[in-house]
Amino acid sequence: MNKVQPEIITDFEVRSLDTMCVNESEQQHPWWYNFKYLAVGILFGIVFVKAEIISWFRMQEMFRFQRFHMYGVIGTAVVVAAISILLIKKYKVKTIHGEEIHFTPKKFNRGQIIGGLIFGLGWALTGACPGPIFAQIGMGITVMVVVLLSAIAGTWVYGYFREKLPH
Repeated sequence: MNKVQPEIITDFEVRSLDTMCVNESEQQHPWWYNFKYLAVGILFGIVFVKAEIISWFRMQEMFRFQRFHMYGVIGTAVVVAAISILLIKKYKVKTIHGEEIHFTPKKFNRGQIIGGLIFGLGWALTGACPGPIFAQIGMGITVMVVVLLSAIAGTWVYGYFREKLPH
């Protein structure tokens, strides 16, 4: 009787689940290079506040299918991202440091459905996905510190159990 060999998962396949491992810069930069990310983050936060993306009420309207506002914002982001990826691939755009940008195909797995449901539940309950949490804290909505700490704890728990989870 022939035994079915278990599927061997290579290191690349495991690492490709984490885009950071695949697309991480090979260059070493001084610590102050990180200020550009701070500047973009502050600008992004201002846009979030002005577009009312950080509003708990806007989130509730979205999840209750009462207004188009958030669907318009998310849909616009998806379209801009799709066009950007097409242009990056077509013109072989490099990073600002001259490195190639690689897109790694992802395998679908049921963990994405479970994770998406957990993420969506947290988003619906708190009125925040990871980006707006910082803008909400910056706007003085201090209760969002609890949400931030919960998100960090959830990330830690995932990292701790990652090897035991289906991927």
